[in-house]
Amino acid sequence: MENAGTVPKIFTYEMHQDDPAKCTSAKMRRMGFAKRVSSGHISKRSLVLNPAAETVLLKSDRSNMLSGGLVVIDCSWSHAQDVFERRFRGVQRRLPALLAGNPTNYAVIGSLTSLEAVSACLYIAGFKDQAERFLAIYKWGQTFLTLNGDVLNDYSNAKSLEEVREIEISYFPYLA
Repeated sequence: MENAGTVPKIFTYEMHQDDPAKCTSAKMRRMGFAKRVSSGHISKRSLVLNPAAETVLLKSDRSNMLSGGLVVIDCSWSHAQDVFERRFRGVQRRLPALLAGNPTNYAVIGSLTSLEAVSACLYIAGFKDQAERFLAIYKWGQTFLTLNGDVLNDYSNAKSLEEVREIEISYFPYLA
């Protein structure tokens, strides 16, 4: 189990484009799992989850997460393309292919909530206990792990972008 000194700080930049009652980043903040950050206060060392980033997340990104924290940009999927055209400071990474476990986008590839994205990032970077704690704040959180447990384990062991791509294609052949 990770101790507080060896887990990354989690930050949310919220665009307020979704139903506030269903906003997973707001719930992470309310529960003390994350802190709100403005775009001007994102550290250049922070790892920023960006679905439009060219580089996929690897376990080796763990050091960026520990030094600058992990930032999730919370926006509506219907506005994501416009949101991520903006340049956010920080080290930009996208998650490899995963299935959503949330009820709204159940089993849709890549349509993760902010909570699922943060948890996947933590899991891949080797912070599995923390990822599971985050997912436990929703009844459907375990569903995300059930759908993605094997592929998350494989991603967390990948050493290169090429290995991640091979894993993606082995689990999701229609992405080839």
